[in-house]
Amino acid sequence: MGEGMGCVLPGFPCHTVRGQTQFGSWDPHPNWIEAEEGDTNSNSKQTHLPYPARFLTSSVLPPACLLMSILCPCPSFHVQLLFPCPPRLSVPHSGEGVGVTMSSYQKELEKYRDIDEDEILRTLSPEELEQLDCELQEMDPENMLLPAGLRQRDQTKKSPTGPLDREALLQYLEQQALEVKERDDLVPFTGEKKGKPYIQPKREIPAQEQITLEPELEEALAHATDAEMCDIAAILGMYTLMSNKQYYDAICSGEICNTEGISSVVQPDKYKPVPDEPPNPTNIEEMLKRVRSNDKELEEVNLNNIQDIPITMLSELCEAMKTNTYVRSFSLVATRSGDPIANAVADMLRENRSLQSLNIESNFISSTGLMAVLKAVRENATLTELRVDNQRQWPGDAVEMEMATVLEQCPSIVRFGYHFTQQGPRARAAQAMTRNNELRRQQKKR
Repeated sequence: MGEGMGCVLPGFPCHTVRGQTQFGSWDPHPNWIEAEEGDTNSNSKQTHLPYPARFLTSSVLPPACLLMSILCPCPSFHVQLLFPCPPRLSVPHSGEGVGVTMSSYQKELEKYRDIDEDEILRTLSPEELEQLDCELQEMDPENMLLPAGLRQRDQTKKSPTGPLDREALLQYLEQQALEVKERDDLVPFTGEKKGKPYIQPKREIPAQEQITLEPELEEALAHATDAEMCDIAAILGMYTLMSNKQYYDAICSGEICNTEGISSVVQPDKYKPVPDEPPNPTNIEEMLKRVRSNDKELEEVNLNNIQDIPITMLSELCEAMKTNTYVRSFSLVATRSGDPIANAVADMLRENRSLQSLNIESNFISSTGLMAVLKAVRENATLTELRVDNQRQWPGDAVEMEMATVLEQCPSIVRFGYHFTQQGPRARAAQAMTRNNELRRQQKKR
């Protein structure tokens, strides 16, 4: 507000309110204003008044404004309601011996405590009630922590026409975009080309740089094919004009075997595509029957990459492996096995005495399942190879330490498949594997 505008504060003989902006920044105490005495001496007193003092500056207030000031505790609402002024005001006192105390201000508020809000509401008009409802729904539009839909009240007065149809909305927006006339260019495009195209000048070879060959060689080079030029470049050692494949083919073979020519240096070598591995043809039911019957010819159970095996069937297979004495290798790679299968494998290792290789990589086994398998490996003296890498989640430091301990306590394991992430377990496992392989080598010598 301007400097000429002012109002009378109750309890003060004569006061002038002037708005002062504090360097363009918000007042760190927005709920207070300053009242300074009007004397000119340097020891002027300052009294802080709370924001409702601004509410008291109006001599006559409409009932709606009075009620909104009582119901709405937001100080900024009081400021906007009475007069637009900066949040920090300086109130100079005029006259001598004028003192501003907090008790006098509280006495002024006493007359507003017995106001009947119901009586004020009954005297409001419909327009004032609608304005009061809108003010009470006022939200914080500058609060970035609130969603966009909660920063201000809903001002839509139209009733919804129906549920949201995204496809219809996109078609409508596309149609609107096509119907809008494009803005004409300030400089219309005519397609006219300005300037002259660049033509590289021909370089004339100086006489001292011109090479003259014998007529027979000139005729041979003039009628030579690209493949023959490629072989000649290879023989002369000009390997920068050809690919490695062309160069070595021309040097090693006595015949012209490259038909692509020198221009093929920018082309990559064509490799034969490697076909994907065929699906695993193992019949699970038949395999389960052979394991249960302890078939002498069955030495390997390979169920790799079969992802639709029921958990019950895998559990039955592990149960049958407990009494099998001929199977040497058991592989369950990429079969979507989890902790229940890991626990079944652990129970199998505690009783089986013929299995030498176990591979359960690329599955969904957690640290609990791996810990159960490692504890069971300690009770198995025939297992020589164990692979547990590439699980869905990292097992953790405790499991890696357990792996290193198992390798140190089980000299029979000479192959272990796992990528350690910690230096300590990795060093212990490497040292244990070196010792186990050395013990196996000494046993073979005997």
